[in-house]
Amino acid sequence: MSLSHDDGLRDAASVDFGHLVHHRPSAVVRPRSAREVAEVVRSAAAAGVPVAARGRGHSGYGQALTTGIVIDMSTLATVHEVRDDRIVVDAGAGWDAVLEAAWRRGSAPPVLTDYLGLSVGGTLSAGGIGGTSFRYGLQTDTVTELEVVTGGGTVHTCVPSDDLFAAVLGGLGQCGIITRATLRLVGARERVRRREIDHATVTSAAAEQLWFIEVGRFDFVQGQVRYGASGRRIFLETATYYTTPTEPHDDGEDVPYLDFQHRLDAAEALLTQTGGWFQPHPWWNCFLPASTAVDFLESLVDALTADDLGPAGCVLFYPVFTERMHAPLVRLPPERVAYLIAILRFPPDATTAAAQLTQNLHLYREARQRGGTAYPIGAIPFTTADWHHHYGTDWPRLREWKSRYDPAQILTPGPGIFPTRDHCPPQ
Repeated sequence: MSLSHDDGLRDAASVDFGHLVHHRPSAVVRPRSAREVAEVVRSAAAAGVPVAARGRGHSGYGQALTTGIVIDMSTLATVHEVRDDRIVVDAGAGWDAVLEAAWRRGSAPPVLTDYLGLSVGGTLSAGGIGGTSFRYGLQTDTVTELEVVTGGGTVHTCVPSDDLFAAVLGGLGQCGIITRATLRLVGARERVRRREIDHATVTSAAAEQLWFIEVGRFDFVQGQVRYGASGRRIFLETATYYTTPTEPHDDGEDVPYLDFQHRLDAAEALLTQTGGWFQPHPWWNCFLPASTAVDFLESLVDALTADDLGPAGCVLFYPVFTERMHAPLVRLPPERVAYLIAILRFPPDATTAAAQLTQNLHLYREARQRGGTAYPIGAIPFTTADWHHHYGTDWPRLREWKSRYDPAQILTPGPGIFPTRDHCPPQ
């Protein structure tokens, strides 16, 4: 294995899904094993060269970019073992591959993100949330074992009782590179009864949504606001998973389970065809406590317009029980229920995208005043002070873990959590 200076590979690794930040790496590595990842990291640490692992590059603001060495994890994508209750996969595997392998065994991951074209290592480094998270927590809460390469260039196997396990799950790549994961599975169902429930206001939608998760009414619950020529539409999307001959009593559309989980494939294909997939995406994601989330959401959807989001854009919202989420570095409001609120924008040009970045920061400040915390996968231009506030009382712990597991401070400079020579203003 060697460093590649191929212009095509370097160009591909210089931008992420957000298309807002550009950092061209000096080299790209496509490893074949965790040992090769460790060799690269060890050499980089000795030379003081920053390193970033890249899964599918779906981050929104340069989180997986660096001017140093990018480790392309797509070459580590093997499914190693599947049993009824667990699956062992490389970190570069996509959740689509995980679902396919588990499904053949009659099982499925308990939590899937809406879009399955994300890597296992990428979502586990951030959290990984979906419409079943109210019941099962985040994808980080479904992990039972990890293989990790630390910033010192050593390979470790860790379990929930280990500090390294806590340092890398939701740790944004600051303390180690996840190379393999053992994930919990649950029994799969064959079909899904899907339903959309319209509401006149966000307040009524959120209230019914909260009741749904409190009583366990559905297996999947998500809220959406979409804007179009006919005006604003507020609705809940619910789903009940089942296997015939048993059927749910609800009305709605029946679809195969796998079709439901791949429901965004057609949208991705269309956006790829039209070019929207490759335009800037100043998306915004925050958790707000239930006590303030609805008022914030009402103000947000009243202020937004169809032009703000673009034809493919929307606002997502869904409540989760914070007690079911255990990764300490995934910051959550200190209430029993928090709402994830996401703004998915598709602006028409770079000028609009830049203005929306500024708006994202203002919205974050407002959310923070209401007790909110960022889910840092999107595009909010954080300062070092923002990161200190984000981690709060856990900041000293993260700093100690960083010092212990990445003493040369070379790993994942993109978020700008710890000052490095690689982190500079976006270009």
